[in-house]
Amino acid sequence: MSVTEIFENRSAFSFEVFPPKTDAGMQKLCGEGGVLDQLYTLHPDYISCTYGAGGTNVGLNLEVLKKIKKDGKCTPVTHFTCIGNTKDGIREQLQTYLDNGINHMLALRGDLPFGWTGTGGDLHYATELVKFVRQEFGDKFTIAVAGSPEGHIACRSLEADIAFLKQKQDNGADYIMTQLCWDMDQFRYWMDAIRAAGIWMPVDVGIMPVLDMAATINMALSRNGCVMPRELCELISKHWIFPNPFDKEPFDAAAAQKKADFKEAGIEYTIRQIDEYRACGIDGIHLYALNKFEDVARIAKEAGIIDLI
Repeated sequence: MSVTEIFENRSAFSFEVFPPKTDAGMQKLCGEGGVLDQLYTLHPDYISCTYGAGGTNVGLNLEVLKKIKKDGKCTPVTHFTCIGNTKDGIREQLQTYLDNGINHMLALRGDLPFGWTGTGGDLHYATELVKFVRQEFGDKFTIAVAGSPEGHIACRSLEADIAFLKQKQDNGADYIMTQLCWDMDQFRYWMDAIRAAGIWMPVDVGIMPVLDMAATINMALSRNGCVMPRELCELISKHWIFPNPFDKEPFDAAAAQKKADFKEAGIEYTIRQIDEYRACGIDGIHLYALNKFEDVARIAKEAGIIDLI
């Protein structure tokens, strides 16, 4: 069953993982009894796998997805970026995915790696990638596209961003995976705005669990420019590690306890946010697993996304 068929019948539940850079990391994720096997016990509808900027780590991305496909527990979905790639390269890589039974993708522009000296490639935007995939492969792929409730950081306005999202739909996209968004008022405004703009695609909400202070700040500001609501800022301030949470050797004697307390508060914050998202009438929850199991399993269970059996 395709992801879009799931949306027609009920809300979807899924995870995102990333391809590890080491053999030990791959074994932990893909080995027997590893994270993937554990995630299957929560019965996700699909698991998506990222890869690095400019298409780095594509080989390991494919290995992870092949494992998911072979296990047959859920649908594998690949992230796929076009920046820095040629049309021939895109065509060849996508055919490789199809040859391995992987026919779901998240179509992205992507970012070039730091220090990149190559060209920008033949396609420069996700709108072009969606159109190209449909022209070259017809309906062989189910295509998800990114949605930015606060507007993409590189876009000139939220209205322009919504117009580009509509163009992705017109070019053949099937559903939306949102970027992380903690500002629920903004999310509700965006939902109303995209529907008013004629965007009917199902909305699958990307959830970044609040588990680590430095990672939370980094994800909000390094690339996404996300608003951090007062409640989240208060959690960070209350558990602040001196001199700062990015210092690998903080002089704060209570650092370990503060990290543990922040993680507990962050899990509760994430669960409450999922409650708010579900009340908005969204079509799915896409939980970033961060290649771990225990924390996301707890979140999924306590948020009521899966049965407490």
